[in-house]
Amino acid sequence: MQHRFAPTTLAAALAALGLPAAHAAGDAPSVTLNPVVVTGSRAEAASFDLPAAIDVLNREQLTAGQPRVNASEALIAVPGVVANNRQNYAQDLQISSRGFGARSAFGVRGIKLVADGIPASMPDGQGQAATFNLDMAERMEVLRGPFSALYGNHSGGVIQYFTREPEAAAVSGGFAFGSYGTTKADLTVEGKEGATGAIANVSRLDTNGYRDHSAALREQAFAKIGTRLSDVSTLSFVVNGLWQHDTQDPLGLTWAAAKNAPRSVDASALTYNTRKSIDHLQGGVTYDRRFGSDALQLTAYSGQRSVVQYQAIPISSNAKSSGGVVDFDRNFYGFGARWIARGEALGGRVTTTTGVDYDASTDKRSGYDNNKGTASTLRRRESDSVAASAVYVQSEWARDAWRLTGGLRYNTVKFDVYDEYLSNGNDSGSRDYSRATPVVGVVYALNPAVNLYASAAKGFETPTLNELFYSAGGTGFNFGLAAARSQHLEVGAKALVGDASRVNVALFQVSTDDELVVADSTGGRTSYKNAGKTLRQGIEVSAETAWQRDLRSRVSLSHLRAVYDEAFNTVFQSKAITVPAGNAIPGVPRTTLFGDLAWTPVAGITAAVEGVYRSKVYVEDSNTATPASSYALANVRLTAEQRSGHWRFSEFARVDNLFDRQYIGSVIVGDSNSRYYEPSPGRNGMVGVNLRYLW
Repeated sequence: MQHRFAPTTLAAALAALGLPAAHAAGDAPSVTLNPVVVTGSRAEAASFDLPAAIDVLNREQLTAGQPRVNASEALIAVPGVVANNRQNYAQDLQISSRGFGARSAFGVRGIKLVADGIPASMPDGQGQAATFNLDMAERMEVLRGPFSALYGNHSGGVIQYFTREPEAAAVSGGFAFGSYGTTKADLTVEGKEGATGAIANVSRLDTNGYRDHSAALREQAFAKIGTRLSDVSTLSFVVNGLWQHDTQDPLGLTWAAAKNAPRSVDASALTYNTRKSIDHLQGGVTYDRRFGSDALQLTAYSGQRSVVQYQAIPISSNAKSSGGVVDFDRNFYGFGARWIARGEALGGRVTTTTGVDYDASTDKRSGYDNNKGTASTLRRRESDSVAASAVYVQSEWARDAWRLTGGLRYNTVKFDVYDEYLSNGNDSGSRDYSRATPVVGVVYALNPAVNLYASAAKGFETPTLNELFYSAGGTGFNFGLAAARSQHLEVGAKALVGDASRVNVALFQVSTDDELVVADSTGGRTSYKNAGKTLRQGIEVSAETAWQRDLRSRVSLSHLRAVYDEAFNTVFQSKAITVPAGNAIPGVPRTTLFGDLAWTPVAGITAAVEGVYRSKVYVEDSNTATPASSYALANVRLTAEQRSGHWRFSEFARVDNLFDRQYIGSVIVGDSNSRYYEPSPGRNGMVGVNLRYLW
């Protein structure tokens, strides 16, 4: 059941715009207090009734007043999630959930990414949020905590993205421009005939970048065709592509450079012309069929990804050096099947999901010396393959005020390396990981408006291929890395306050053995090792309210104590040191706070103010290097919509960092050259317009 609250609007005219509003006066945007989700349960369920911390971002929250470039635009509002725009399109967003993923040198790891039911993470756990086409956004579900264990090799959580379905025949386009020479253009066509609909989108982002040597050109394409085969079955095809060539990589800066010249670039980035090119194409199919109250769901996908990256790695005389140019072509594919059965037992309703997943990838990978921006001598050539398979079962029993859930997943991840460059020895090898990850949860309805819950699970997180690639010093595969193992505990409460507000609170603890930490990071190349035990303890609070006088507000607060729970030995700035128990895990802020207040004085016009706070962040394990300072920011946005006959118009304008604060937006954990810091822009803005014509 979806609870909504629709406040009254103030009587006013849109004379300044000269067009009628997009909505009638009584249709001001409302708050969906109890959205239906599939993440965590794998079957449709009200988020209020799940024993898990899960938030939903709807289409308006993902797109209104936003350039629709980075998922961080919307994820900033989710408690427990830190989504940093690194101002570096060569390395993608830096996303962590309850501290998992904070150490990633590029892309997203430790968090499962899914788009339209199809994995957007590779079999080894590495994903790219840039593949989410936000022009097509319908909603995003963000799961944290124990129930992520049912999604396999990802301890931090699950981000599941859904694109919208095709509507009436229409063509639409948008154009936005902003600071630092940034422009974005997109075009969408869609239509529906009978039981079949199709939608396609293309977009182009071009930016000079905030920092020197950070220009990027990103082109994306998306298409979806869906049809209802019968009253009980549907079939959907999805294709998405991303092309990003010669994206400049400004690397990090030292503390002195970040403070005195935040837009500058380290000289090594210019010397070696650090950059990355990406070609990514993926297609998938989903089939759903109901058998009475039961259902069968099938998915299959395949894709190809090519990357060429120039890193700031000097030419080395070490025969085991992999060079400073990475060049690989990856083919990947997978399938999944699940059966959802509904029935009754012991006087209660039972929903049981049984499924299998299989994902595989093969890389043809080469490494070359980087001779001042040009690939030269071959230093590495190999074939790398990863295969991940799993079987799982999950069941929920509900009766009166109680809901009990239990699940078990058995995971196997296999890495195989075939070395084809033998002049420096044979580095071929393999490593297998396997583990069962159980989860249990209980929900008790204190009353119709308040649910209390508790859950527990054991998690499993293997190294990614990137983390296995290099031993300390950048030589050879690191087959000695073990998988991290974690135990998750969570208790929480969810409350619907009247018809206008919702409040969620979660307290959690995660104990991890063999945590993967940075051993060395130089010039864009990072190696890893296992530390001892870590401990994460925290609280997450979120609230959303629709007030009178057309005001809506959101608040999310996270407080996380993420520390090493036992001492371990490591190397810091070429010196052997002992990291004591109690040191903070680097890359993880202790406190994050987001809030916004949106006002709709007239139907079709909304103004909002946003506030962001983030506490200081340590940048390496010893906690002795200067941490990135805490900061507080204010942003404002304005959106408008109008209609005229077959035409629909919408505009937005936003200013970020309104008071022009200087701050470090993200860090590179453990950089051996002390270039930990990635500065973020001062005051900056963007404006855009969208037009839509419906037949």
